[in-house]
Amino acid sequence: MKKLLTLVIVLLLLAILSAVLVPRIYNAVQTQLYPLPDKYRPTVEKYAEEYNIPIEILCAIINTESSFDPNATSHAGAMGMMQITSDTFEWLQFRSGEHHNTEDLYDYDTNIKYGAYFLSLLYEEFGDWDTVFAAYNAGRGRVNGWLADERYSKDGKLTDIPIKETANYIKKVNNAIKKYQKLYFSFNTTE
Repeated sequence: MKKLLTLVIVLLLLAILSAVLVPRIYNAVQTQLYPLPDKYRPTVEKYAEEYNIPIEILCAIINTESSFDPNATSHAGAMGMMQITSDTFEWLQFRSGEHHNTEDLYDYDTNIKYGAYFLSLLYEEFGDWDTVFAAYNAGRGRVNGWLADERYSKDGKLTDIPIKETANYIKKVNNAIKKYQKLYFSFNTTE
């Protein structure tokens, strides 16, 4: 009987420890996979507000594009945390009336500012976040072509993404949005 009681107590203690530790370990792992480094948070908050981008969307794009690496460079030549190409950067500067060197895309403040600006322009053009994510990944021209093609759209909304990489990108961003909402911004929604 004494052994049974000891076993029950040990099992109860293990259950209590599991109930306390497992969520903490899970949360720690999730914050490693979906970080919001203190160094960048004020900049992300600033430009999310300035360009009216839900902060969890801005974080999700940055995480999906570069995992918050300001020195990231893609095989296509996209640069910085938000992986902006030099052509897109030139277009955004023309629209904003500002001028920077292409290397400024490795400055996280400049990169996040122009990435948020680009997202705001895409949202103004398309009015739907999944379409914005598709355009951010595949390009505005390509997405406009899909929207004009009944095989890929209906009533001005994308129904099918013909490029698997872009379809997966949209899923990754949406998953990251949910993670950022839960981990950091549970009070926000992305309607």
